[in-house]
This record gives sequence, C-alpha cells and structure tokens, in this order.
Amino acid sequence: MTHAQALIDKVEKPHLKSKLPTLRIGDTVDVHTRIIEGDKERTQVYNGVVIAVRGRGINVNFTVRRIVGKEGVERTFMLHSPNVLDVVSRRQGKARRAKLYYLRDRLGKARRLKEVRTGRSRGGAEGGSTREAEPELVGSP
Repeated sequence: MTHAQALIDKVEKPHLKSKLPTLRIGDTVDVHTRIIEGDKERTQVYNGVVIAVRGRGINVNFTVRRIVGKEGVERTFMLHSPNVLDVVSRRQGKARRAKLYYLRDRLGKARRLKEVRTGRSRGGAEGGSTREAEPELVGSP
C-alpha cells in the first residue's frame, strides 16, 4: 500500500459504519433514510430489489429498483452515508449476474426473482432421522 493510500484510509476510517448489512444482488430490501424538510426531520422507507452494488471502502453505493404505478423507479444510495439509517433485507433473491439491469425490460411476473432457500432440508419432515453417520473403515477387509 502506498503512503497516499494509507493516508486516505486513515481519513475515511472514522466515517465508515461499523454494523453493515449483508447486501447481495437480487435481495429485496427496505432502506430507511433520513429526510430533512425545512427544520423538520423524518424517516422514509424505500423498498425494492437491489440491482447493482458498486464501489469500495467509503464509496460503496447500491441501486434499488421498485415499481410505482406501473413505472419503474430506481434510486441509488451511498451505504456509508449518515442519511442512510438502516438497510433491512426482507427476502433473498437468486441472481446469477453482478448487475440486474435486464429487469428494466421485464414486465409482470417475469420481473420476479426466485427466492434463495436457506435452512431447509430436502429430507421431508423436520423430526426425521437423527442418526449420526458411522465412520468408514478404509483398508480393512
């Protein structure tokens, strides 16, 4: 690392958020942002699908797309911005691309992503077999 990069990292470090959400492409998220209108302050929730994540370090930003009144709306957020209060993942979508820009051209049900299955077993009911696997004997007849 060069001397200049070390100085940049030293300046950026206090501004980085410590508790970061796990943002993945295809996730449906709720982004809680701080909105300042005049002398009032309120929290606004923007929900949609993460279609892109860009940048490194303090410059990480992500784009969230949602449909409002049959029209697609995209909004880009800086992850470490003090105006982004929280990012809550509601659903994990299955994506095989780094950027989901093709969703802009999709209509209706074709716009949906499959959900990632986590914590489920393929073996039927939850109260199934609890038998432990026996160790294999190698080299003995």
